[in-house]
Amino acid sequence: MKILVADDSRVMRQIVIRTLRQAGYDDHDIVEAEDGRDAYDKVHAEKPDLVLSDWNMPNMTGIECLEALRSSGSSVPFGFVTSEGSAEMREKAANAGALFLIAKPFNEDSFKDALDGVIA
Repeated sequence: MKILVADDSRVMRQIVIRTLRQAGYDDHDIVEAEDGRDAYDKVHAEKPDLVLSDWNMPNMTGIECLEALRSSGSSVPFGFVTSEGSAEMREKAANAGALFLIAKPFNEDSFKDALDGVIA
């Protein structure tokens, strides 16, 4: 299984990847993207099985990336890992097709809770 981690912060991408591994998802291939545009391109090039994306990024935000992917016909499972977890954002994410939103600060249990139904 291949997981795409999109965040404009290299450090945050590493934290997300480390947390994935701590949550037991250590046997998956990880691809990194540095913003929404890069994530969009890599979904088409790399064909990941799951996208974990930050919301606020330059060039293309996470929600813009998700909307563009859905418009292009991609149905890749998509979730957010973001510092903002308001009810409004959760609703917007769900309406755009996101499967979950993990709010920072997170831990391995929050990843397990969100991903266990997504990653079989």
